[in-house]
Amino acid sequence: MTTSHQSVFTTDPAGPSKTLLEEAVAGLSVKPRTLPCKLFYDRMGSTYFDRICQLPEYYPARTELQILRDNVAQVCECLGPNVALIELGSGSSIKTRVLLASMDRLSSYLPVDISREHLYNSAQQLRELFPGCRIIPVCADYTLPLNLPANTLPGSRRVVYFPGSTIGNLHPPQVRQFLRRLRLLVGPGGGLLIGIDLYKSPEVLLPAYNDSAGVTADFNRNILYRLRRDFGAVLRPRRFLHEARWNSAARRIEMHLVAKGRERILLNGQEFHFEPGESIWTESSYKYTVEGFGALCSGLKIRRVWTDAKGWFALLYLTAKSDSD
Repeated sequence: MTTSHQSVFTTDPAGPSKTLLEEAVAGLSVKPRTLPCKLFYDRMGSTYFDRICQLPEYYPARTELQILRDNVAQVCECLGPNVALIELGSGSSIKTRVLLASMDRLSSYLPVDISREHLYNSAQQLRELFPGCRIIPVCADYTLPLNLPANTLPGSRRVVYFPGSTIGNLHPPQVRQFLRRLRLLVGPGGGLLIGIDLYKSPEVLLPAYNDSAGVTADFNRNILYRLRRDFGAVLRPRRFLHEARWNSAARRIEMHLVAKGRERILLNGQEFHFEPGESIWTESSYKYTVEGFGALCSGLKIRRVWTDAKGWFALLYLTAKSDSD
């Protein structure tokens, strides 16, 4: 960790690179081939994603932001005072700024992200915007059990904020396990504020993952460039084409990188051969109904739901179930 990043708490001093490499090798070793979507978010990938959020086709970011702006008073009332707000996959923390400007006696804000440089830069910007807010950036892979800095949360009520429909990247069994971990993380009396993308026509969904400017294609292909930059992989990224698919049976968008011809990837001393048309599955994005998502929330109860006029997106507030639920 460089001197300029010493204000970022890192759960693993060696960083997440070793785990990412192991997951990449494991994913390429089976069929269908996969790569973990967490590989998207290095410095370049985070920049691409910020651009995606500004695209006209990508409705989730602006829709969720508008929901939050329209309902921030109600949201903050649910969260209550003296909260330690823990944001998972914080990125540039754009939506979070609405909350930080409105919450009552916020105890602390802990943005958690896997991209250390992007996390550091975002935290510095937030410290300038909110000088009275205690901001503790945490570089970690939040899909694994999360260890937060010691002595940063005593006496505060914990609320996990997980916006952007990122929970849709997890398969349903993973969602159940993930939510159980979050329930333990926030503890008794804590809460979860989660964004989910709602089920809708593929005519709306597919362009959001295959924009006309090609930014999503660059974002997807950057995962291969990262294998080359960070792990010394030998491959030809431009020989893989971006493709977004709608899986109607599973109600999910799938992002793939499809080999244009016979290709080879050499990674960590192993060779992986691809036939023309064979793909690497890089991301899933499940689309839910509120009821369908609620069925995955074992031990949790959805207390409030905020949505937009079109019913495209929902922001949910959940707490642990009580004896009366």
